[in-house]
Amino acid sequence: MTIDDVKMGEILAPGSEKEQENREKRVRAKFWSTVKKAARSVPAMEEFIAGYYCALDKNTPASVRGTLLAALAYFILPLDMLPDFIAGFGFTDDVAVMLAAVSAVRGNITDAHRAAARKHLQEEEA
Repeated sequence: MTIDDVKMGEILAPGSEKEQENREKRVRAKFWSTVKKAARSVPAMEEFIAGYYCALDKNTPASVRGTLLAALAYFILPLDMLPDFIAGFGFTDDVAVMLAAVSAVRGNITDAHRAAARKHLQEEEA
């Protein structure tokens, strides 16, 4: 199954307030460990991390938070359309979903979110 087989809108649907709360809990618990696994495979990691900070920012509109949380929840799932453990290809579908989400909400990802992402990446490199 490829990402084309699934409607992107279904994956990125913001969902109800309860779904968003559940996604936020899962994302908070697993995001950083997934980032470490994916760091070498994902070319736009800074944007993904900025999206993470945007999704957790209570000043971000609910629909934007919901879209980002849906994409981030998909990102942290180890078994999705392309299981993440498949070397070189496992994060391909995750990248497509995250790029679609970030593109859809780009105007809501602030300079502060991007600065926090850069800071985190710099600290990881040190």
